[in-house]
Amino acid sequence: MNAITSTTVLPARREDISFTTSDDLTLVGEVAWPEDHPAMATALFLHPLPTAGGFMDSHVIRKASWRLPALADIAVFRFNFRGVSSPRGTSEGSFGEGIEEKKDLEAALAEAERLGLPTPWLIGWSFGTEVILKHAREHTDRISGVILLSPPLHRTTQEELVSWQDSPVPVVALIPEFDDFLPPQQAREGFAVAPSVELVMAEGAKHLWVGEKQTRFVLNEITKRLNPAAAPLPEAWSA
Repeated sequence: MNAITSTTVLPARREDISFTTSDDLTLVGEVAWPEDHPAMATALFLHPLPTAGGFMDSHVIRKASWRLPALADIAVFRFNFRGVSSPRGTSEGSFGEGIEEKKDLEAALAEAERLGLPTPWLIGWSFGTEVILKHAREHTDRISGVILLSPPLHRTTQEELVSWQDSPVPVVALIPEFDDFLPPQQAREGFAVAPSVELVMAEGAKHLWVGEKQTRFVLNEITKRLNPAAAPLPEAWSA
C-alpha cells in the first residue's frame, strides 16, 4: 500500500475536451473517468476567481481529478472559464465578472450531457460558487445537486440566494472555520434566507483549503454526496 499524498496521480481515463459557448467562445477542459468501468456520478467543477489565480488546476480541483475516479468511481469534469489559461490551454474570451460566465456554465452542462456523464453535481469553489448561485437555479432540472466550497457571497444578491430556498436538489456549503471572506457566523446569517442549504463547518480550514488534511475533508464531503458507498476515502492505494 502506498500513501496518497498531494502529488499522487491515480489511474483514470483522461480526455482533453473543448466546447463552445452560446457567444461562440471555445473553452478548454478535461474529463477524468474511472479507468475501466462506468462512473457512478459526475463532479463538474467551477474554479476560483481568475483574477486571483484561479483556474482548472487549482489544487483541490486538480487533486479531485487525480483521485476521485479511482477511489470513488466519480467522473471529474473541470474546465477553464473564459479568458483563463492553464497547462491544458487557454479558453477564449475575457473575464466576465461572474455575469458572462453564465454562458460558460451552460456550455459545460451541455457538454456533460453530450458526453453522457451521469448524475452531475455542480461543485464551485469561491468565485465558482457565485457563478452557481447566480445562474444555476434555472438549471436544477439538469443536475443532481450543488456543493459550494468557501462561498464568499460577494457577487451573490439576496434575491439570488432566496431563489435557492426551494431548490429541488440538495445544496451543501462547506464553510472554513477561518475563512477570510465568509466565516461560520457570517455564513449562517447570509444563508438564513435559504434555510434548506446545508452548512458544513470545516474545523481549522481556511478559504484555500491548504494542506492534505483539508483536501481530504473536501474530497470526502464530495464523495459522501455523490457516491456514499465509497466514503470515507482510503488514505493509501494499492496498484
